Amino acid sequence: MDKAKIQKIVSSLTLEEKASLCSGADFWHTKQIEGKDIPVIMVSDGPHGLRKMYESSIDPNACIKAVCFPAACALACSYDRELVQEMGKALGNECQSEGVAVLLGPGANIKRSPLCGRNFEYFSEDPYLASHMAAAHIKGVQSMGVGSSLKHFAANNQETRRLSVSAEIDERTFREIYLSAFEYAVKEAKPQTVMCSYNKIAGEYSSQNKRLLTDILRDEWGFEGLVVSDWGAVDDRPKGIKAGLDLEMPGSMGKNDKRIVEAVKNGELDEADLDKVVFRVLDLIYKGDENRQYAAKWDKDKDRALARKIAADCIVLLKNEKKLLPLDTKKKIAFIGEFADKPRFQGGGSSHINVEQVATAHEYSKEYAQVSYAQGYITSEDKTDDALLSEAVKLAEESDTVVIFAGLPDAFESEGFDRAHMRMPACQLELIDKVCEVNKNVVVVLHNGAPIEMPFADKAKGIVECYLGGEMIGAAICDVLFGKVNPSGKLAETFPIKLSDNPSYLNFPGEGDTVKYNEGIFVGYRYYDKKDMPVLFQFGHGLSYTEFEYSDITLSADEIKDSDILTVTVTVKNTGKRDGKEAVQLYVHDGHSSVIRPEKELKGFEKVSLKAGQSKKVVFKLDKRAFAYYNTQINDWYVEYGQFDILIGSSSADIRQSASVFVETDNVIPMHFDLDSLGGEVMSFPEGKKIFGEIMGLVNMGFDSAQNDEAAQAATAMFNDMPLHAMVSFVNDERITRELIENMVDELNKAAVEYAKKV
Repeated sequence: MDKAKIQKIVSSLTLEEKASLCSGADFWHTKQIEGKDIPVIMVSDGPHGLRKMYESSIDPNACIKAVCFPAACALACSYDRELVQEMGKALGNECQSEGVAVLLGPGANIKRSPLCGRNFEYFSEDPYLASHMAAAHIKGVQSMGVGSSLKHFAANNQETRRLSVSAEIDERTFREIYLSAFEYAVKEAKPQTVMCSYNKIAGEYSSQNKRLLTDILRDEWGFEGLVVSDWGAVDDRPKGIKAGLDLEMPGSMGKNDKRIVEAVKNGELDEADLDKVVFRVLDLIYKGDENRQYAAKWDKDKDRALARKIAADCIVLLKNEKKLLPLDTKKKIAFIGEFADKPRFQGGGSSHINVEQVATAHEYSKEYAQVSYAQGYITSEDKTDDALLSEAVKLAEESDTVVIFAGLPDAFESEGFDRAHMRMPACQLELIDKVCEVNKNVVVVLHNGAPIEMPFADKAKGIVECYLGGEMIGAAICDVLFGKVNPSGKLAETFPIKLSDNPSYLNFPGEGDTVKYNEGIFVGYRYYDKKDMPVLFQFGHGLSYTEFEYSDITLSADEIKDSDILTVTVTVKNTGKRDGKEAVQLYVHDGHSSVIRPEKELKGFEKVSLKAGQSKKVVFKLDKRAFAYYNTQINDWYVEYGQFDILIGSSSADIRQSASVFVETDNVIPMHFDLDSLGGEVMSFPEGKKIFGEIMGLVNMGFDSAQNDEAAQAATAMFNDMPLHAMVSFVNDERITRELIENMVDELNKAAVEYAKKV
């Protein structure tokens, strides 16, 4: 429906009717207005399956049978936009077949700590990767005429006190890390809705944060869709209307609708602000109704086949000593661990899908070989069952190769609570230790939603990370273990050696209702790189059954303006004997910066498929944002002119090719000086030496560098760290007055402006 018609409908509504449209009729539906031709649409949980509640049930967990695709924690490891978009299309078709207008997801929140109980629903610790994965997901879903709901906006990085905690984040960190994870997805994929988070940001609830929902989301990023609350996230509803929160979900049984009416009547809320909100609600409703495809058919078998394909491409081969994998079917193989027969394939909470069937590795191994099985442990109990352990050890002794299926049970991670540690269940660790003592050819297959500590990392020859790979993970892992699929997943987050290595460790989950993001921009690999700290497995790491060679990096120019596009090309060759896929990663390093920056930042990735012996050129396009940091002086993204290194590799720690480019800018920010500026800062500026050179000489007066070099160096060091105002006291010369220094600072700032123009 065109905007003029919607505006006419808004004008026809009473104040009470307008207020009524601002909240849901129940958990999943918009409201009807008696006597008005306004349809009702349904929204439903996702994002890796359709969690649609039965219409006749009042239990929000009573859901239809659906197909569970890999969760975001696994999906991001594909580094494959096309694959993610393909999954999104399948989800969109499912929604159409079930009359769902908006699928709630994807989640683009940053993985600040491995302990966040909801990390399995999020893509990455890196905002570039998270935002590009989210954009692909949204494009896929919305290509089918179904809306997406990008969530949880913003800084929802923990479950502890999630309804009340205030995230305290400095502006540069907020922009570069936590907002960037959403920004590209909003601008590029244009989700129909954005879901605000539960938490506060700097003391203000997201649901009523005008700076977040209007100033940034709408005015800066150009978002034109609807903002919906997370379920139960509303605090002050009239304030939320003014801030730009359109739809409250679920309904508050009319309580907040009445507050809206009262606020308009008493002048607290301008009805014009309410009209804007009602317009956006109606716009979403009519889109959902008009895009409804009643003939859509849901082929669950087709979706399961797709889920299997996607899961296999998301699996990460972390370790493969002596090329133990793929498994040799001529050898005697044992599968050990209850997860081989009952895999953990999804997380708990609002994304939990009610599945019809689950593919198990034990079952699907029959497609490839005769495999023996022992349970080894009981998933629901974190204690050793001696009989099961003995049976497993005996089988391991009799086998050539052992694959242990392990990881985290449901009780260890879920929406609603954060983990207390990064450890696996003790019974599983004991099983791995005992099996490794009797068999040297051990592969550990992991099912978990977030990083774990691995005390067995040096004992097992092979380690395979499945994350939570959806209902077909058992089939997919067999496809990888037996070599039908060459693994190509890469980690979307760093695995630290231990929890205390994580940069948020001292500040997670905060004190009371405040959590301070004191690690700043140094999240994930940005922190470990900067500290040169060893980790268990690096961001971007993932092995293959073949090998890839990188060569011939070329740049479209040696020098560019910050407004130019830099084209980067690299050749990648499959030098092995198997066909395979490689996720090629591009990082940018600022060679010299006046602000603290990470050692490198991901600014491009491409998944390339190569047959054995084949070469392909991989092309990247880098714009201003690839080189910029967020400058709080100008409140904008800023490129500081200078040399930048372009780094291309197979992981953040495995850089294969590099080149440099000089980036110029027409927007040089003039240096600014005041009485608190240090002598060293002044002298580092060419004009500063001219203006303050005499004072510097007075500081050094009395020291003959040839006779007393140490004293002269001490005087220089003292001057470098001395505020200009202090020179009035420290320089023993009556000519050096405060007025003189002030005049010199004025002269210096004028020179800085002219210098910036020249540069």
